[in-house]
Order: sequence, then C-alpha cells, then structure tokens
Amino acid sequence: MTESQQKRAILVIAHPGHELRVHGWLEATAPVVWILTDGSGHTGRSRIDSTTRVLKATGAIPGPVYGLMSDAEFYNTVLGFDHQPLIDLVEKLAASIQHEQVDCIAGDAEEGYNPGHDTCRLIIDAAVKLVKRKSRKPIRNYDFTLVGPPDQCPPDLREHSLWFNLDDEAFARKLSAARNYPELQAEVQTALNGVETETANQFRVECLRPINSHSPALRSLTDEPPYYELYGEKQVKSGYYKHVLRYSEHMLPLARALDSYVERNC
Repeated sequence: MTESQQKRAILVIAHPGHELRVHGWLEATAPVVWILTDGSGHTGRSRIDSTTRVLKATGAIPGPVYGLMSDAEFYNTVLGFDHQPLIDLVEKLAASIQHEQVDCIAGDAEEGYNPGHDTCRLIIDAAVKLVKRKSRKPIRNYDFTLVGPPDQCPPDLREHSLWFNLDDEAFARKLSAARNYPELQAEVQTALNGVETETANQFRVECLRPINSHSPALRSLTDEPPYYELYGEKQVKSGYYKHVLRYSEHMLPLARALDSYVERNC
C-alpha cells in the first residue's frame, strides 16, 4: 500500500486505546490516526506511547492531532463553554480530509457513556458535513462501539456496514496488542474474561457502521441521565473533579456551537 493510499482513511478517537476495538480494520486500512486526548484521566499518566506501539505494528500512522490535550483539559474546555478549541479541531480535520483526499473516516460512536467519546463523534460529523457541503465530495463516515457489543448494529444498517471477521492469526494479533497495553489491563481482562470463552471470541468481529449525515448532532435522550453524568457525580464526590459535565447543560451547547460553525462556513 502506498503512502498516498494510506492517507485516504482517517481514524479519529477520543482516547488512546480505542484503536484496539478496530485492530483488524487498522491492519487492513493503515489509516492516519487522530487522538484528541492523551488518555491520562485523573491519574495523569498518558497512554499515547502504548498506542504508538500498536499503530507501528499495524502500519497505521500517527496524525497531526495526537494526544492534543489531557483529559482534564478537555473536560475544562467543555465545562467552561470554551468551544473554540473544538471548533478549531473541526476546521483542521475538514482541511485534512480535503487536502489528503480522504474518502473514508471512522471514529468513536456516541453512546452516552463518556463525553469525550460523544464529543469526538460531534467533531467528526461536523468536519464531514463541512467538507461535503463545500465540495460535494463523497466521504464514507463510520462509527464503532466502545461500550456496546462489537457487532452491535441496527438492522437497517447491517448490509451497509463494514464487517471484519478476524481469522485466527489476526485475532491473535489483536489479543496480543490488547494484553500488551499496560494502562488498559483492568479493562482488557474485564472485556475478554479469559481466552477461550465466548466473551473473548466476540471481539473477532468488528463492525463499522455508516453515519447518516442528516441525523441530529446528538441523539435525544430519555429522562434517564447518560452514564457519564452518574459517573461524574461519583468522581466529584471522590474529589477527582469539581463539577459534573452534563448532557443538557454542557453537551447540547457544544453540539449547537459546532452546528452553527458549519452553517456559517458552508
């Protein structure tokens, strides 16, 4: 695969480690990988070096945005309604899509689990929408689950999704990459629950689902608050954070700000 072909796909993820969910796609596509944060959480320990080793083994390429800010910096940006850095990311991603002639982009799904994941999806969709409206260039835009089952896919999207059913060798490489990612060992053990189990085997399947560019920026939620609000309340009580990041108070204004930026610049 030539360098120009490699640059025709981009992966955008909120945190280092998310690339493990689509390890087979990484090997098959060798995308340029953008990472919004360093994955340090409240520990202050970056995960970027571990992801760099994963990318090197798969042939994927670190992108121009690679651990741009700490998780704490990201939360403060959203909590403080400081939308400009995220708008700048949309602009930079859109410019890269056009300049590198990208025709496929993939990234985190919006699942209401982590505001970083959901913000990542907002940024991707805003950049794709901006490019499509400016150039009418066809761009395939996909998401993949980080919390839900790897093969979770609405029935109406199944035939239009990208499916990777990993053979034994590809699956072994994926498991090895996960088990040799030091900062995620607790999560990996919980997810895999042992090598020979059906729980581990579900990660043979990778599903990248097409995004409808005409869908709302954020899905309407029920009366139940998203998981990240409940988790944030616990983190505030534990003293890790001072404020809870909330869907209505913080995420919706961000979504509207990105939508407004796209509308103004088309």
